[in-house]
Amino acid sequence: MDIYASDDEKGEEIKQWWRDNGTAVIVGCILSVTIVLGGRYWITYQQSQAENASGIYQQVITSLAEDNITEAETKTQQLLSEFAKTPYSVFAALEVAKQTVDLTSSKTYLEWVMANAKLSGHVEIARLRLGQLLLNDGQYQQALVLAEQSQLTAFASLFAELRGDIYAVQGQEEQARAAYQSALLTLRTGEPRQQLLQLKLDDMVATQDG
Repeated sequence: MDIYASDDEKGEEIKQWWRDNGTAVIVGCILSVTIVLGGRYWITYQQSQAENASGIYQQVITSLAEDNITEAETKTQQLLSEFAKTPYSVFAALEVAKQTVDLTSSKTYLEWVMANAKLSGHVEIARLRLGQLLLNDGQYQQALVLAEQSQLTAFASLFAELRGDIYAVQGQEEQARAAYQSALLTLRTGEPRQQLLQLKLDDMVATQDG
């Protein structure tokens, strides 16, 4: 704008600028307000989802404490269908899978966690528990495949022990011994599992000597 222009000229320049840019300014303001309101709505929605999921999860825990597995599974299914993106769905699936006596249901919940959990630690917990279930069910090859899929260092000893258990029950003493040794080597000094692993390793050595 020309600072030496008359008031009428300045007024006309302002009108012309508004004619050229007014629509864009209005649209920009509307978008800004929409973004702010949308962000607030999303935060409120997320909080509401978390609170609702937390309440249902508490019902799952209460039902399990009362040995009401049917009710616990009903509430867990609600979490998986309506609140799958919240961590409470993962917590519930892991808890119910641990306490139900139905192998098929346990496998279904653990596989759901492996496919949907956002944290790799939860995926590994589900994988480990599923591997142990398959071992107990005599599905050794499937259990071994799962045990060999783990990549997190924090779970290395647990999965090595699982591999040892799988080999041991199949009478493959050499492979079992190597797996137990690996499990021991990846443990930190003083961990409670050291004694149990050493017993399993000694048993493999005794079997070989015998």
